[in-house]
Formats: sequence, structure tokens, C-alpha cells
Amino acid sequence: MRRIIECVPNFSEGRDRAVIDRIVAAISSVEGVKVLNVDPGEATNRTVVTFVGEPDPVLEAAFKGAAKAQELIDMRRHHGAHPRSGATDVLPLVPVSGITLEECAVLARTLAERLYKELGIPCYCYEAAAFKPERRNLAVCRAGEYEALPEKMADPERRPDFCGGFDEVAARAGATNVGARNFLIAVNFNLNTTSTRRAMAVAFDVREKGRKAREGGSLTGRLLKDGNGEQIWIPGTLKGCKAIGWYIDEYGIAQVSMNITDIEAVPLHVAYEEVCRAAAARGLKVTGTEIVGLVPKKVLIDVGRFYLEKQRRSLGISEEETVKIAVKSMSLDDLKPFNPKEKVIEYMMEDETELAVRERLVRMTFKDFAAETASESAAPGGGSVSAGMGALGAALATMVANLSAHKRGWDDRWKEFSDVAERGQAIMAELLSLVDEDTAAFNRIMDCFAMPKGTAEEKSARAAALEEATLYAASVPLRTMEAALKVLPLALEMARKGNPASASDAGVAALAAVAGIRGAALNVRINASGLSDRKPAEPLLTRADAIIAEALNLQEQVLEAVNQHIDS
Repeated sequence: MRRIIECVPNFSEGRDRAVIDRIVAAISSVEGVKVLNVDPGEATNRTVVTFVGEPDPVLEAAFKGAAKAQELIDMRRHHGAHPRSGATDVLPLVPVSGITLEECAVLARTLAERLYKELGIPCYCYEAAAFKPERRNLAVCRAGEYEALPEKMADPERRPDFCGGFDEVAARAGATNVGARNFLIAVNFNLNTTSTRRAMAVAFDVREKGRKAREGGSLTGRLLKDGNGEQIWIPGTLKGCKAIGWYIDEYGIAQVSMNITDIEAVPLHVAYEEVCRAAAARGLKVTGTEIVGLVPKKVLIDVGRFYLEKQRRSLGISEEETVKIAVKSMSLDDLKPFNPKEKVIEYMMEDETELAVRERLVRMTFKDFAAETASESAAPGGGSVSAGMGALGAALATMVANLSAHKRGWDDRWKEFSDVAERGQAIMAELLSLVDEDTAAFNRIMDCFAMPKGTAEEKSARAAALEEATLYAASVPLRTMEAALKVLPLALEMARKGNPASASDAGVAALAAVAGIRGAALNVRINASGLSDRKPAEPLLTRADAIIAEALNLQEQVLEAVNQHIDS
């Protein structure tokens, strides 16, 4: 899984488009970063920029954006409706995939320190990155806003975590709040009512803050206060969730509008189920869901898996099918079409041109792949076909597992087969990636022959590059062998325990996997033979022989089990 983080800086300029564009251009100049959204607000005089990428590019883009904001925005002249303390007011890092909140907190502190050391910008660290418990709350860091900074910087208890005093840099740039927080989901739940009051009642039932306590538990009774004269609140059921009810003219319905601030504590499907429960208790029905903005892919995958489990259905289906289950289960397309490619961060980040190159072969139709293989070109060749055969073996083992999970009378065993299907999906994905990688390895060797070879130095560089590329070309089919070997235990388990009607499919899975293994072994050997120094390839050849021996043994066991089913 790629390590992806989101950064959502808020800059204290929402009116001058030229300034906003220059800040965004500084962020966009970093390779590996994708700007997803730019949202300026005139009344607030504030712009929210959303960009994503892997950690190092995101940190560099955040630094460049803050540097450009420091250059272009003078806080001494800033006025707007939104609280603010700096030209770059807040700079949160948000884990999307492959990285934890704790890791983002470390990155945020590193970024804050760099902003101060290299640019002189005072920085508070907030939420998960806070050095002091009270500073987990952004409002504490930003108390008094920009105007209070001279006083706060003179106070050891209130000064920023990185600060040298209220100097000329601080006077112009203010103080930046750098933090790490969990991904926030903005979501609206559609109700079969036009009543804002009823939607608000459901919101009060579920939001963490809850509702004000009233005498007799009624909605109109006298407000109840404690011994100190403070209002008593009845908390709602969803931790970390904020919600209100409203009526939307555009749709002609009322909604519960919610922010889920901790998607680990309250996943989207948990919030949906709870709002459905609270609505039903008040005679209402949730008719659909509207996701506002973007979400990490994991959010929808988790939704799909939750409802598949409720149905006691196999989880070993494709990512696309799992997302489709999520969309239908929560009626995400209730009000308008829902396109995951436009709502999921990872899909938004995909470079279609790059993907088309990296996945050229596996994106072909089967007919086109066969025709491409049959052409005069040396690639794709045996290595890619071997990986393809292994992938088909994994697909067949997965199919048997899914059919077994769905077999009438075997409902209590669905999880057993679902686990096998999930493993099969992962192996299939690995082998599919090797279809194109094997051809890429061959092309890498061909590129070496195009290198200049006039001088002694050029000849030496060419020879070294060729040796490295050839060793790599031998290692790729070994990876195909390792991956295809993992198919055989699945095929054996399905031959012995799976749906008897599909036993022959488990046998073909084993045969395809072994064919892929033996074919890939030939590629290991022929590429190793092209090395000037055979020593680095010796471990590869030894391992290839061991894999073949293990594969043939497992194949024999699979076929024995299959034949027992056929002959019985």
C-alpha cells in the first residue's frame, strides 16, 4: 500500500486571486503532489487548499506553500470573519493510507521546526502533534488570534513551540499552527421528511455533544442546570461526531449533516447504521447518503466489507465489486450519480497515462494479449505468459472459494472460504503486476544496448548497466515463481474442502500455477546465463529448483484429491 497523506493548509487570503494562484503554484511545483481542491472564501478572507501525495513530497509542498504565503501575505493588514493567527494559519497532515496518525504527528513536528529554522515562522504544534496536552485543541493555540501574539510570545507558558520572539518575521507572517489529525468525513444522511425539527432531533440523538437536558425529558420543558448553574447536557451516541439537521431546497428533503472527526473510532458504516436506528425510533427513514468532498479508499472498502459480512458473503471479491456494494448499501447514489473515481482520494491521484504504460498488457483484452504475444516482438514473452498463467490459477482457486462460501447448506462455513478467497485475490493481484513487470525487465536490457560505447568509460558503464539489468530480469520471474507457489496450497485446500462440483477447477488452478512456475523457471535460467558473473545468480537458481520440487509435490496432492472427487 502506498504511503499517502493529505495536507489541508488554510491561508489568510481569500480575495486576491493572483496571490492565491501563486501560493497554489508553489505547492503544485513539487513533483509527486496533486492539488485536489482550492476553496477561497471572500468573507473569511481565507483559502483552503487540499493536496495529497507521499510524505516527502507533501512536506516539501507544504513548506513551499508556507514560504510563498510568508512572502505575499502581510498579517498586519489582514481582516476576515474567520479566526486566524498567521499567513499560513493551519497546516494539518492527515493520514490517508499506509501511514499512521502517530507517524503524521512526527512529520508535523519536523515540518514546524523547519518552518521556524529556515523561514523564521513561529509555530504551534496542535492535535496529535501537540507537545502540551492543552494544545491538542487548536482553539488554545490560536487564542487571541494574530493580535495577541506579542503578548503570548512574551509569556513562556503561551509562546509557540518554535519561537524566537515577536520580531519582524513574526509581525508579518504571524504564527502557523502545524498539526496532525485523522481524516474528517463530511456526510449528509437523507431523510424521508421535510421537517428540519425532526432532522435536528435525530442529529441531537447521535452527535457526541448531544442535547440540552430538560425537565421531564421533554423537548420543551425547563432547561436543567447543575449545582454550579451550568447547563446539563445529555450526550449522543457517536463519539467525535458533530451533527445538525437542516432542510435542503435543492433536494426538497431534510438531512442530518454530520462531520465524523475520527474515522477509526466511528467508521462511516457505523455512523450510517446509528443514524438509521435513531431515525427509525422517531418514525423516520434514511433514504440515502451524500458524501461531501473526498474520502480515502479504505472508507468505502470498509463499508463494503461490513455489509458483505452482514450478508455472510465472501469478502474475496474485487475492489470494484466491494466499492459497488458500499455504494448500494448506503444509497450513495440516492440524490445524484456516485462516481468513485471522483470521490476517492487514491483514484483521484492516479495518473491515467502512467497507469496505461505500467499496466499496458493486463489492460488488454485476452484476445489482444494473445495477438501481442504472437507478434514479431520478443516481448511479451514466456515470462509475462508465465505470470499470466499463475494469475489464472489464483483466479480459479479464488472462484472455487467464492462458490463454496455461497453453496447452499454451507452458510456456517462462509468465513472459512472467504478467507481463502481474500488470499487468492491478493496473490492474483501480485501475479498480474508481474505480467507487465517481466516485459519491463526485458525492455530494461534492451535499453542497455542503446547506451553509447565509444570510450572505455562508456563501455564500462554500459557493461555494468547490462549486468545489473540482466540480474534484475532473472529476479522478476523468480518472484513470479514465489507468487505462483502460493496458489497451490489454496488449490489443495479447495480440492479437499471446497465445493465438490468445482473440484476440477481446483485441479486446473494447480496445473496453471505449476505451468507458470516451470515457465518462469526457464526465464530465470536463461537470464542468469547471460550474466558475465554467474555468482550473484546462484541463490536465484537454487531457490528456483526448490520451488519446482515443492510445486510438483503439491500438484500431485491436488490432483489426487480432485480425482477422488471425480471417481467417487
